[in-house]
Amino acid sequence: MMFVLTRILAPVTAAALAIGLPAARAQWATEIVDYRPGVGYATEWGTGLGYTDPAAALGEPSRVTPGEFGGPVDPFSPPYLRTQLVSLGEGGSLTVRFDQPIRNDPLNPYGLDFIVFGAAGFIITNGDYTGGGITDGSVFGNSAGPTHVSVSADGALFFTLDTTRAPGVDGLFPTDGGGDFTRPVNPALTSAAFAGLGLAGIRALYDGAGGGTGFDLAWAVDADGQPVALDAVRFVRVDVLADRAEIDAFAVVAPIPEPATWALWALGGGVLFWSGRGRRQTLANG
Repeated sequence: MMFVLTRILAPVTAAALAIGLPAARAQWATEIVDYRPGVGYATEWGTGLGYTDPAAALGEPSRVTPGEFGGPVDPFSPPYLRTQLVSLGEGGSLTVRFDQPIRNDPLNPYGLDFIVFGAAGFIITNGDYTGGGITDGSVFGNSAGPTHVSVSADGALFFTLDTTRAPGVDGLFPTDGGGDFTRPVNPALTSAAFAGLGLAGIRALYDGAGGGTGFDLAWAVDADGQPVALDAVRFVRVDVLADRAEIDAFAVVAPIPEPATWALWALGGGVLFWSGRGRRQTLANG
């Protein structure tokens, strides 16, 4: 009976796995195309060495800060090492490329398509730095000047995201290394929403997300300020117009699976479980 059931549902299982379990792809920036540090980029305290290694912005955002004074990255404890961050001063620019295309998908959470992670953190206002910190919603280490984010499909023609809609990088929301880096925080939240909250309360508002600033490809405009329809891009550029900004990483927002996809995935997983159970019973009885 198990043999017959497996033979009948094998095609369904294969389809479920193919649709519900896509091949792993890089969700992060994989290549530095161009880096210009600009004027006034950050230097590490006490060393004078600059945060000028652009490769620090490749790969997954920081979950842990290594070293004697490091520890888990959370909204109160952002990354701060030169191996974790690259700094852009006034006039600075960083362009990265993704292996996986960033798709303009209005069904993404909050309609956002990619996330930029910085070095900002929530200020602890109750003086408790041992794990019971409370914030008033204000941040430290954030970029105080304007930034532009631009995108491109081919690396040659870039379109800036409408600055009246796109937030600045390296501000809200501070990184949480315990969250999902491919899931954006609700962009409607403001600093005031976090006033009086500790780590547990901040994470409740993050709703499983890993922080960072989310962006929507639908905000792209041309040189005349007219909307541009982009299906997908592979290049993202950050320009700092004043002050400075630190960048830890970039991430592609993961789409929300459709109900049918989840159903197929669950069915495929169930068939694999029962077929495996049947084989184990056969071996035990044989």
